[in-house]
Amino acid sequence: MVKGEITLIGAGPGDPELITVAGYKALLHADVVLADRLAPRALLADLAEDVTVIDVGKAPGCHVATQDEINELIVTHALAGKNVVRLKGGDPYVLGRGGEERLYAEQHGLSVRVIPGITSAVSVPAAAGIPVTHRHLATGFTVVTGHQDLGEVPVRADHTLVVLMGVSTLASTVSTLTSRGLPSSTPIAIIERGYSQTQRTTIGTLEEIVVRARKAAVANPAVIVIGDVVRLAPDAQVHLASLKSLDTSDAAAAATFVD
Repeated sequence: MVKGEITLIGAGPGDPELITVAGYKALLHADVVLADRLAPRALLADLAEDVTVIDVGKAPGCHVATQDEINELIVTHALAGKNVVRLKGGDPYVLGRGGEERLYAEQHGLSVRVIPGITSAVSVPAAAGIPVTHRHLATGFTVVTGHQDLGEVPVRADHTLVVLMGVSTLASTVSTLTSRGLPSSTPIAIIERGYSQTQRTTIGTLEEIVVRARKAAVANPAVIVIGDVVRLAPDAQVHLASLKSLDTSDAAAAATFVD
């Protein structure tokens, strides 16, 4: 039996033009496409009419398919001789579970090609004018998920912390970081829907960002950036200077903020 090809493609942070040339060419060669929720869906319009598109998107608290089911779909179609593309937002190997999918396929005697993509951890802050590293401000950065234990990540304003999938755990993230000694005056930015027409950035400090995020009804998908590099965002100083006028009387209610 002829086995099909499997390609894991990172399609970037959301703008369809940010997929690599290699990724786009491989996508057009697919017989079956398993598409993530955050993958640029506009790319699917370029597929031939006979290509099977399977939505396996995951949203907070709502998974169209479990990871085990996704793994099985990839293998089943490849063993049937189909060229399978797993279309992911960002990069398959940056908190994208691409490694799990590759290993599962290899356990079934299938080879996998991985085409990297532009990760949202770096590109979405850039879209908001925030470099994750900057000379004299930050020479390194750490990428985590909002559901990860932050007990051992660096807690210095000169080391950038990028949090993915962290809206619902914002209050606990702030509490953990400040309890570990990160100054409450440390700037933080939340960039929603990076590279889309509705991109929005909310800037504040650790001391009041939970209140500010609640008032702004911040929601996923979003990338959170913590550290001195946030000061480089356009109008960041204006946002930070306006904090004294923020009404924090509902801070207690904001502690239960969820996306």
